[in-house]
Amino acid sequence: MEDKDIIDLYWQRSDQAIEESDKKYGRYCHTIAYNICRNIEDSEECVSDTWFKSWNIMPPKRPEVLHSFFGSICRNLSLDLWRRKNAGKRGGGEIKLAYEELSGCIPENADPESVVETRELEEAIRSFIHGLPECERRTFLARYYFLMPIKEIAKQQNEGLSKTKMSLHRTREKLRAQLRKEGLC
Repeated sequence: MEDKDIIDLYWQRSDQAIEESDKKYGRYCHTIAYNICRNIEDSEECVSDTWFKSWNIMPPKRPEVLHSFFGSICRNLSLDLWRRKNAGKRGGGEIKLAYEELSGCIPENADPESVVETRELEEAIRSFIHGLPECERRTFLARYYFLMPIKEIAKQQNEGLSKTKMSLHRTREKLRAQLRKEGLC
């Protein structure tokens, strides 16, 4: 089913909208949620909440790119759940590691979550990402947007672990240089 047809089902308030969304984008959303939550049950909850939230948003909102719309909702719900479950805890986790890796690219006196919310920095990062070659962009987004472990990215890209780590390091260095040039770092 085409995205336009799925959106139309939401606007018609048809229960089939959720069924079709799950058929077409369920695995995509589950991957996003699992990369963040690292728990199957939590991932399923986030995906289910994604359909519920989408139901409440459409109408009046009519998304232009449905997979991005669902992906963004699922990512935000997953991050919220992860934060609730890990409040006050210390330890590993891909979110903490990814933020630590990016810490040298963003101003030191602000935490990554609040900085990313600023419009100027967000636009600079978006512009930077769009300017990357396809392979670099895919690797960077897999790590820092979808929060995939580096081992999974290397496997997905069919590269060695050290090559993937080096690619991420070089891309972070480029980002840092770009943000310094724009006076944001």
